[in-house]
Amino acid sequence: MAKYLLEMKCITKEFSGVTALDNVDLDIEEGEIHALVGENGAGKSTLMNVLSGIYPHGTYTGDIVYDGNICEFHTIKDSENKGIVIIHQELALVPYLTIGENMFLGNECGSAMNIDWDETYSRADGLLKMVGLHESSRTLIKDIGVGKQQLVEIAKALAKNVRLLILDEPTASLNESDSRHLLNLLKDFKKKGMTSILISHKIDEVSYVADRITILRDGQVIRTLDRAQEKFTEDEIISGMVGRSITDRFPKRLPRIGDVCFEVKDWTVYHPVYEGRKVCENINLTLRKGEVVGISGLMGAGRTELAMSIFGKSYGRNITGHIRKNGREVHLNSAKAAIDHGIAYVTEDRKGNGLILSTPISENTTMAKLKKVSHHQVIDHDLELKVAREYRDKLKTKCPTVLQNVGNLSGGNQQKVLLGKWLFADPDILILDEPTRGIDVGAKYEIYCIINQMVEDGKSVLLISSEMPEILGMCDRIYVMNEGRIVAELPKEKATQEIIMTCILDSEKSTV
Repeated sequence: MAKYLLEMKCITKEFSGVTALDNVDLDIEEGEIHALVGENGAGKSTLMNVLSGIYPHGTYTGDIVYDGNICEFHTIKDSENKGIVIIHQELALVPYLTIGENMFLGNECGSAMNIDWDETYSRADGLLKMVGLHESSRTLIKDIGVGKQQLVEIAKALAKNVRLLILDEPTASLNESDSRHLLNLLKDFKKKGMTSILISHKIDEVSYVADRITILRDGQVIRTLDRAQEKFTEDEIISGMVGRSITDRFPKRLPRIGDVCFEVKDWTVYHPVYEGRKVCENINLTLRKGEVVGISGLMGAGRTELAMSIFGKSYGRNITGHIRKNGREVHLNSAKAAIDHGIAYVTEDRKGNGLILSTPISENTTMAKLKKVSHHQVIDHDLELKVAREYRDKLKTKCPTVLQNVGNLSGGNQQKVLLGKWLFADPDILILDEPTRGIDVGAKYEIYCIINQMVEDGKSVLLISSEMPEILGMCDRIYVMNEGRIVAELPKEKATQEIIMTCILDSEKSTV
């Protein structure tokens, strides 16, 4: 009989009268990889926050039995002292500290009064190597992208004495090869006796790595699938998550592509910190009306930096090149200028750059275009609430009221608020940077439908995604980017995952 490392019994948790967890039972076998799946707001992260002490004992009902003993965790330190470490979907790193400092913050080598920096950076470099991040541990967090920051979070967790590792959407900002590397790391950890709980919306990943999968829906356990007893199927998992089967992951669209409406010419961007280092070099791209254009590439290719530099020069320095909209050159020297010219950018970093988590959904929804809900520079709060409710219903955001602070929503529902914010701005050109990161399969389909509706209305979408199936399933044309340069342009009919990777690898050979 399997030995249970963890048993959560009859866990019930409410927020302001709304039941987030309803009598949930969960058992985790020692040495297994156990996946939790479900739609946004199903209760996955809430259940893990109960386990880790973020929601302290007394704020929920039920019991946590860990290693045979009933535990009452009042802080996250209590759970960490038992060897339970959680890596959250939202990053918790200090931008102006180094990677090594972040990794051992609160867990210092030596003592708080006499830190052994040589040991700190030596151990940090070793852990970075384990997670496949080729950066110096002396690099500042602010100087690396979100994907690399996620790997730092994982290395930070490994620096602690872990028995049970909880990962909440750990691959959300990673590309396919880096994601597979991380999943294989979990398998290696399993061989060494570590137990893992993986929360993920990527069905193929949980099918690849999990020994068992527990499906949550509306705060209740629907069922648990066991690899030893039955083969996992995507249809079965998705049906359990959303209560119905999804036969086609990407909605059908008949392209009606018009004239060129947006051009980026000879665009070169230098790193904001390292003088002389080019992040984007001689970029040329076009968008047509009614077209979804994708940018594919490995982590660090410069995709996000390109998007941010186009959007009002929000990233980089010494930027040169030209942008034309509808045939006329435009000068987008600020985010406001970009918005005024009908360009919107949905950032990959919703927590840091996209939303104000301490303010209500209603205010976040309208902040990109306040003049649409204002009269003589005075905000009409009734109109603002009406608009926020419309976008909540349109995007099916799960929240009791639009007056709820965005920080209290699940990560996926925060992403919907971010998308609603820019849809309300009514742009002609919408740049989407990892728009379905941390989004469940049902919500992804809804967002794909919104993208299709935008381009059917004659607008244009520039889609950046680390998920190649998403790029291939949604885009009419694909640019392949590597090391700050566009190395290929592919029509949808000729694009495959193999061809995209070949373009990337060939471009690296040509620079050797």
